[in-house]
Amino acid sequence: MISLDRLYQITQRFQFLEAKMAEGGGDIAALGREYSELRPVVEQIAAYRRLLDDIAEAEAMLDDPEMKALAEEELPALKALLPEAEAALQLSLLPKDAADARPAMIEIRPGTGGDEAALFAGDLLRMYQRYAEAKGWKFDIIEMQQTELGGIKEVIAHVQGQGVFARLKFESGVHRVQRVPETESGGRIHTSAATVAVLPEAEDVDIRIDPNDLRIDTMRSSGAGGQHVNTTDSAVRITHIPTGIVVTSSEKSQHRNREIAMQVLKTRLYDLERSRVDNERSADRKAQVGTGDRSERIRTYNFPQGRMTDHRINLTLYSLDKVMQGDLDDVIDALIADHQATLLAEMEG
Repeated sequence: MISLDRLYQITQRFQFLEAKMAEGGGDIAALGREYSELRPVVEQIAAYRRLLDDIAEAEAMLDDPEMKALAEEELPALKALLPEAEAALQLSLLPKDAADARPAMIEIRPGTGGDEAALFAGDLLRMYQRYAEAKGWKFDIIEMQQTELGGIKEVIAHVQGQGVFARLKFESGVHRVQRVPETESGGRIHTSAATVAVLPEAEDVDIRIDPNDLRIDTMRSSGAGGQHVNTTDSAVRITHIPTGIVVTSSEKSQHRNREIAMQVLKTRLYDLERSRVDNERSADRKAQVGTGDRSERIRTYNFPQGRMTDHRINLTLYSLDKVMQGDLDDVIDALIADHQATLLAEMEG
């Protein structure tokens, strides 16, 4: 049952934010963020309230002999709208992941399978690039190391746009491929894998790094597999001593490299902190559909059968060509719907 008290509190908060923004007081960016988050909720509340008022009005008309017939005709139709309005309102009231609206870092690394795994990692990179393009997002490769066959040893990309992390966060985990490698002369199907990690970008307020915790090395940019053939000592490697996290960046400018590497480091530390808080909140809760563990196999891409299966929600799509071209909405929408259903069950439980 939806608490009317809670709906009243949300509406009051929204009106307070509206007044505060009109005055121009406080942290305008933070107020604006909360205001835009609450707006769709308040719109759903208003629609739900209107429907309740209409039902109450129709029920009152039953006592009026002249209006009774009209009320009896209207009431079933109005009451039929109630479950849908309640469901829409429940969804809008679900706890939001504070990171959903943020840009994200995608990291892709080959797993088992040697050269074929590295080639598949490259295929996944292109799949996400095409998806980002279709969404109108900005997709920048920060660091990439390639193999001699054109596969990928490691890639880190920065994705910016509307609701990036909300839609990409379910991609974290092990992606498995079954196909005949180009390097295979006997036509045998091989199974290999690549790991994807999607991390919400950290903001300066999230993470404070003690400069004494850092070791910063500059090194010569490598030509083979690097972005640039460079003779200057421009590549930067930063080691965060307490956690052992190492990040590198090898753009042309050493100053820019330091900035990029620090941003990647902050993002990884923020992700570490989010995981710690999640684990503390509930030791057994399956966060982010499945365990959220990046060593968990989440999806299989079977090329001979042209199918993609997402193991977390038992969804199989026989449109692998479209998926590899970046058409990911069907699977992402299904994962989001499943996640929302889990949250609803938790709220009701």
